[in-house]
Amino acid sequence: MPRMIYDYTKSELESVSIDPNLFKRKLKKAVNSLLPYEIDQLQNWLSYFTINKPDLQQCLTEIKNEKIKKGFA
Repeated sequence: MPRMIYDYTKSELESVSIDPNLFKRKLKKAVNSLLPYEIDQLQNWLSYFTINKPDLQQCLTEIKNEKIKKGFA
């Protein structure tokens, strides 16, 4: 059974996607609470979710940087 925190994280990010700053904060929080494979899944989901949201696309870079900091990259 997959961890429920991943699904909760996606729904939380969707709900705050109107505010890029809040979105970034929630994303950083998520990276700290998810497992490495869940972060990869989240990164794939973010690629799809941010296609038409250029203000959120920079978050893809942010998540990569957070992964490097945690030693997952």
